[in-house]
Amino acid sequence: MPNWSHLWQRFLLTSSLLVGLAIGVAATIFGYSNLSTVNVHWSVLHLDGIPLWTVAVVPLALTLIAGTLYHWSNSLHHFSEHMRHRHRVHELEAEVAALRSHLDQVLEMPDHSGAAKGAKVSLPEAMPEPAPQKSSGDRRKRVKLTVAPEPAAVQPNGEQITPAPAAEEQAEPAEPAIPAQGA
Repeated sequence: MPNWSHLWQRFLLTSSLLVGLAIGVAATIFGYSNLSTVNVHWSVLHLDGIPLWTVAVVPLALTLIAGTLYHWSNSLHHFSEHMRHRHRVHELEAEVAALRSHLDQVLEMPDHSGAAKGAKVSLPEAMPEPAPQKSSGDRRKRVKLTVAPEPAAVQPNGEQITPAPAAEEQAEPAEPAIPAQGA
């Protein structure tokens, strides 16, 4: 797939060149067609005997020159910002490399340059992981909770009363009240 932004930039540059050439041709034809002189009086500025074509072409040329200078200075600003950011990226990459080598040295790990160190570091053996239990599907096994019997209540006179088991406690609960942690 072609890069459309690149093609669009080329089109804009080509069209601006053609427009500039057309303006130059029109200014030349206008200058050779209007050779008579005029007097320009503007506030305190009095100019006598100026060719007519300069009244139209000089302001147009000054506008184009000012626009070009503004565009160049703007491009120079963007270029200098790009170079400043690029320089900063290189500084940060060097800092990251230094921090990595320092971290490897602190952790006694081999460096990333590929050169092996003389001393080998022995690491403890990894504990074998328990084999996962196979269950049907992705469902977790639910934990069944049972209710402990209540202790006998002591009366103030010293007698013990045993509560009668409730009907709800005799049946096995369908859903646990509290989900099991870590299961």
